[in-house]
Amino acid sequence: MLTELPTEIQTYISSIQKNNSGYEHLTTTPGFIESESLVRNTVIAFYMGKNILLKGPTGSGKTRLAETLSAIYKQPMHSINCSIDLDAESLLGFKTIKQIDGQSQIEFVEGPVIKAMKNGHTLYIDEINMARPETLPILNGVLDYRKTITNPFTSEVVKAHPNFRVVAAINEGYVGTTPLNEALKNRFVIFHVAYLTGEQLKQVIKEQTNLENAEVIEYMVKLADEIIKETKRGKISEEAASTRALLDACDLAVYLSPLTAIRHAIAEKLEDEREKNFVINLAETYFKE
Repeated sequence: MLTELPTEIQTYISSIQKNNSGYEHLTTTPGFIESESLVRNTVIAFYMGKNILLKGPTGSGKTRLAETLSAIYKQPMHSINCSIDLDAESLLGFKTIKQIDGQSQIEFVEGPVIKAMKNGHTLYIDEINMARPETLPILNGVLDYRKTITNPFTSEVVKAHPNFRVVAAINEGYVGTTPLNEALKNRFVIFHVAYLTGEQLKQVIKEQTNLENAEVIEYMVKLADEIIKETKRGKISEEAASTRALLDACDLAVYLSPLTAIRHAIAEKLEDEREKNFVINLAETYFKE
C-alpha cells in the first residue's frame, strides 16, 4: 500500500493539473511536457531530494520541465551547458584579481555548483553527456549522500543547503556525446521525456503561440505526428521533430505561409539536404505556397 503524499506535494500537483499556469510565481508552465504523470512523478522525486536525469530528444521540453520544478519550489536555477570545453572552473568558479582600496587582492568568483549548493538553489546540468568523462567525477560527492565538495581552488569544504537540488538532461546518440559511466548514472533517478503529439500538442500551440487559424493548427499537428514517425524509422534526424521548432513554425505562420515557416523553423536546421527536402515534401502534403 502506497504512503499518502505530503500535503505540500498534493498542493503543487493539484495546482498544475487544474491550471497550467500553476502558481503566479511560475515563469514557465508544464504544458510543454507530454504527460501529467511525468510532471507528477518528477515533482515527487524533486521534493524528496533525488537527483533527476531527464532523457529525451532535443526540443522535447527537458529544460522547460527543469524550470517548472525549480519554479514550483520558488528556487532560482543555475545552469551549466556541458561541452568538451567544460572544466572545473566552469563548474566551481575561478580566481580573479580585484582592486580594493588601491590594493590588488585575489578574489574567488563562485560558479554555478557552489552558488546552488550554498544557497539551496536548483543546479541544472544540460547535455551532461557532452562533457568529457574526466570532468564530471569532481561532482561525485555533490551527487551522492554526502552533498559536499572540497573546492580545489580555495580548499573550502562546501556542504549543500538542505534545499539544494540537481536536475540534469541528456540527449542520447547525438554526435559528440559519450555514454555516462555507471557511477555517475547511479546517482540519478531517470525519467524519459517524449515529444508532444495529438491533442496535447494542439493545446500547447493554442496556448504558447500566436497562431489562431484552426485549420493550420490541425495540419501542423498532423505534420508533427508524421515527422515523429519518420524519425523513429530513421529517415530523418530527431531535430526535425523538435516541439520547440514546431512552435516557432506556428508563430511564423501567422505572417508567413505555413510552408515557408516550416522551411525556416524546421527544415533548415537539418544538415542533410535529403532530409530537408523530405520534411518539405511532407509539409507539401498539407500546405501549398
